[in-house]
Amino acid sequence: MTTPPVDWQKSSFSGSGDGNACVELGTTAAQLVHLRESDSPTTHLTTTPVPLAHLLHHIKSARG
Repeated sequence: MTTPPVDWQKSSFSGSGDGNACVELGTTAAQLVHLRESDSPTTHLTTTPVPLAHLLHHIKSARG
C-alpha cells in the first residue's frame, strides 16, 4: 500500500460549486503523485512526476 497524499488539490478546470466533478492531485514525501476523481475519492492512480509530465505533454499536444 502506498503512503497517502499529504494534500489534495483540485484541477483549475474544476470550476466552482460543490466540488464533486473534478480531478484532484496529491503528492507524498516519497515523491509519488496520486490522481483521483472527487466523486470516487477512495480510488486513485499513483505515479511519479516524470511519467505524469509525459502524459500531460501528450494530452496538451493532442488538443491543438
